[in-house]
Amino acid sequence: MKVHLLYLTILFLGLTWTCCSDKKKPAEKNVSVTPADSTVADIEKEKIVITSLPDTAYASVSLIKYDVEVFDTVTDPGITDFIDPYSNAPGIFTFRGNMARNADFGGMVKGKPDTIIVDWEFNTAITPPDTSFTQWGGGTGWTGQPVYVNWPDSIVSRMKGTGIVAENFNNKEIIVGSLCHRLYFIDLVTGEASRAAIDVGNPIKGSVSLDPCLNGNLYIGQGVPVNEPFGRVIVDLYEGKISKRIPRDRKAQRGWGAFDSSPLKVDKFLFWAGENGILYKGVCAEDDIIPHSILRYTRNGAAPGMESSIAAYRNYGYTADNHGIIVCINLDTMRPVWCFNNGDDTDATIVVNEEEGTPYIYVGCEVDRKPEGPAYFRKLNALTGELVWELSTPGKRANVLEKHFDGGYYASALLGKGNCSNLLFSNNVANTNKQNGSFIAIDRNSGKIVYQVELKHYAWSSPVGFMNENGEMFIFTGDTRGNAYLINGIDGDIICTRPVGMIFESSPVVIGNQVVVGSRGNTIYKMSIR
Repeated sequence: MKVHLLYLTILFLGLTWTCCSDKKKPAEKNVSVTPADSTVADIEKEKIVITSLPDTAYASVSLIKYDVEVFDTVTDPGITDFIDPYSNAPGIFTFRGNMARNADFGGMVKGKPDTIIVDWEFNTAITPPDTSFTQWGGGTGWTGQPVYVNWPDSIVSRMKGTGIVAENFNNKEIIVGSLCHRLYFIDLVTGEASRAAIDVGNPIKGSVSLDPCLNGNLYIGQGVPVNEPFGRVIVDLYEGKISKRIPRDRKAQRGWGAFDSSPLKVDKFLFWAGENGILYKGVCAEDDIIPHSILRYTRNGAAPGMESSIAAYRNYGYTADNHGIIVCINLDTMRPVWCFNNGDDTDATIVVNEEEGTPYIYVGCEVDRKPEGPAYFRKLNALTGELVWELSTPGKRANVLEKHFDGGYYASALLGKGNCSNLLFSNNVANTNKQNGSFIAIDRNSGKIVYQVELKHYAWSSPVGFMNENGEMFIFTGDTRGNAYLINGIDGDIICTRPVGMIFESSPVVIGNQVVVGSRGNTIYKMSIR
């Protein structure tokens, strides 16, 4: 559970459209499934055939003890559609945008931008101080990325007909979960509420996820157990109400039942990692997730919790836990393929990227289970778990008011494009000089730091990028003292710094030259990069 140091210090001081069947857009590639021993794309007569990855287990799986429980023996468990369902979605529907968690969001600017402009502010509720929500307040926490959806006209007409949205609603909507235990809907253009907020009963810290089939399902993980039931919630956006609550799993081997991770749709299945130590596989249905199977595992007799949002490549999924174990799972069978000891608590979501036909993953760990670093950022072969390179950076764990605040990497990496195509970017927490941190650019081939830029305060938020017409990349990020930065991707020059919010723990969503991001306190911001 992520609690912010500065915030605690302040407190201490005073239409159902189901593309899942026959309504997908035509595939650009011919997709078929071949026997499980096929491991690469075969090229036949200029036709690409994408195949399943093998159901195998490397020796590294011995790092954990696991069991798989299957509830549904009727539904074919195999992933048969490898096309990313988020690729055709009208917006950004899940944390970091797609199955691989490597979306660049399509941010665009003209020329060399030099200004960050606040277009609007939207205020959430603040939980009254005489309740047990006190320490959470309002606004958004980590990871807190909003969903952006540009609703099709047919769905907007349906929602207007039932009075779910305002008559002047213009299709473009921001959906964000708040620490004040409410789900908010904001008109992107005006910054006004597009529909009534929904109280889900407990604070939301993670990033909500919208089903890319546009069946109306919005998936929400709860972050703090103030009320029961506590766990997961499905909201029917077409009816404007909670359609299902999924309470604590009484069979979980770990008692902490929060879900800060953002679930992921792959084919007809939804995969959701829990802080209770269980990875869930469910069949998506209208207003429901039908349990299919689960993976439980332990490390040295204990069940680690997963705050990392699962990423996927074909039928392989990737998650990490607070014991520092990275696990690759065959999503067909839910059995582990390989494991890697990342050294310490790994909450940052893994980024997958295919390079010259081979998929790789990028992720950093924290400094949590030990008082002092280093923290590691690593590149692994996504098929085998083999280490390609590792980067070590200094970091410490800060202890304040009986709480500890980790060093290292909370942010998910941003892959460079254009003139920065050889780079990847991340935010790093050092805690070596009070609560300091930096923005770093890493060479993707060698793992060497290309440059490192000191920020005014450390950052948990994941950076986002913008391209101009000349193929030049610029980075936007925020720190945990409410500063917004615009950085030239090629050399790390800080073009603009603007104090905006109270605390940016959350990651932004990008629409054109705009970002929408929430802060601790009670404010959601839309900013333009110009």
